[in-house]
Amino acid sequence: MKLTDYTQLFVSQKFEAGELFGFETRNKYQILDDKKNPIAFAAEQRKGIFGFLLRQYFGHWYKFDVHFFNANRDLTFIAHHPFRWFFTRIELKDTQGKQIGAIQKRFSLLTKRFDVENDQGLVILEVASPIWKLWTFIFKHQGQDVAAVKKKWSGLLSEAFTDKDNFIVEFTQTSMSEEERLLVLASAVFVDLLYFEKK
Repeated sequence: MKLTDYTQLFVSQKFEAGELFGFETRNKYQILDDKKNPIAFAAEQRKGIFGFLLRQYFGHWYKFDVHFFNANRDLTFIAHHPFRWFFTRIELKDTQGKQIGAIQKRFSLLTKRFDVENDQGLVILEVASPIWKLWTFIFKHQGQDVAAVKKKWSGLLSEAFTDKDNFIVEFTQTSMSEEERLLVLASAVFVDLLYFEKK
């Protein structure tokens, strides 16, 4: 999976029947190219009865990992979510454990806001959702728009009764590195877990 080949991706959360009965299930995502061909997958990894109970009572405030796979189901990188009550964070690492970067929620009264950090912990992208576009997250570098994550309407029944969400990931700056694009892609999952999952 080489993200520099794409200007637009779709992240589609897979439907789990348990959600119809009020159960919070492991989140799984399919990542598609602009022609809707699957190029990658992502899945929350905490399994078993203990993981099930944690999800029911703590939503996504507990510690867990999301694994990202290529089209051949080979593990490509890991998003680690440490336990936090406030200012949620996701840290990206490759399969060897090397830090790629992180996504860190920031304090904001009127907007949804978070920062994207590189492997040194330096902020490389600032992200905010405008008040008039609550489902759109704009990524900026030095004040210039470079990418966006936009939640799509999934239909009345899906929105009302399930956590099934769909996102468009757009790379508007072609000079973005592979690592920066990985962080933007992971941000779509971060946005879903943080703002659109029913707690």
